[in-house]
Amino acid sequence: MKLCNRGADGHRIFILLFLISIPLFFIPTANTQLLDSCSTAADCGSGLYCGNCPSLGKTQPFCTRGQATIPTSIVSGLPFNKYTWLMTHNAFSIVDAPLLTGSQRITFYNQEDSVTNQLTNGVRGLMLDMYDFQNDIWLCHSFRGQCYNFTSFEPAINTLKEVEAFMTKNPSEIVTIIIEDYVHSPKGLTRVFSDAGLDKYWYPVEKMPKKGQNWPTVNDMVQNNHRLLVFTSDSSKESGEGIAYQWRYMVENESGDPGVVPGSCSNRKESKPLNSRSSSLFLMNYFPTIPVQNEACKEHSSPLADMAGTCYKSAGNVIPNFVAVNFYMRSDGGGVFDVVDRMNGQSLCGCSTVTSCQVSPMSFS
Repeated sequence: MKLCNRGADGHRIFILLFLISIPLFFIPTANTQLLDSCSTAADCGSGLYCGNCPSLGKTQPFCTRGQATIPTSIVSGLPFNKYTWLMTHNAFSIVDAPLLTGSQRITFYNQEDSVTNQLTNGVRGLMLDMYDFQNDIWLCHSFRGQCYNFTSFEPAINTLKEVEAFMTKNPSEIVTIIIEDYVHSPKGLTRVFSDAGLDKYWYPVEKMPKKGQNWPTVNDMVQNNHRLLVFTSDSSKESGEGIAYQWRYMVENESGDPGVVPGSCSNRKESKPLNSRSSSLFLMNYFPTIPVQNEACKEHSSPLADMAGTCYKSAGNVIPNFVAVNFYMRSDGGGVFDVVDRMNGQSLCGCSTVTSCQVSPMSFS
């Protein structure tokens, strides 16, 4: 394949790729069956999913992308902050999740499949809301810092063990967890990660770049087994438990409805400005306040691509490292997978998509 070089017009090309009207799906080979009609996923080719998009008038099921391209499998050896990764908003808030407290759940849902499936499909970032609940640490989608029977999902260790099993099975993969943190029990977070067996993968907070420098290369992170990045919204946990305070290391745009306004990409109040160079990671949120499954396919078509271009400009021509969405599998063809491929293509080799980058070791300058 052609090795695309980053030219003087790279930034202009990136913006054009996201703002002009081009098909929002990858170019299929003869046997991929992308956009073909289907009844079940078995009717579609490898890496495809059988879905529809009623909000765009596409009511009959058809084959859409269902798996991400892992960029490090194509271009390895660059700093971690040069890659873009798919992230699931409230990864634990899963439709039809078992009711473990005996109460009917009354809350919003954001995803449709297990965390194990999310990771298998190429998700590499998980947003998790953790609370003290029933003398343990639970995942809840709640309010006012309090977990209730009707907002609870499961003990956090259950999900963390899914992450541990995936990382053990896939020794070259790096996973990021961002915690909306309502845990006040002493060393509660430290304990639950240790009990899940994830402490052996922990990226030490003292080694994280704090002034906007590049991160180590993905190869070095894998070699040192520093493959789990954990960030908390509670600033006290960095000195108290060695868990990185999110806003020291990354910038982030508004979440919820303010984050999906066309043409606008501003930082949320906890974050430094998006164009700050004192943080080397950039999280782009793109999901409405109230998640609606049937609307997600429309959100993940041209609006998501347009917002990628908007946020790129707002961040001073910096491509997001994480793209956080609801119902990540929903699309009208390529969806969030295609957008992430385009981001990685531009970052890693100056190509229109990462699949056009040549498989070869590269160095960053």
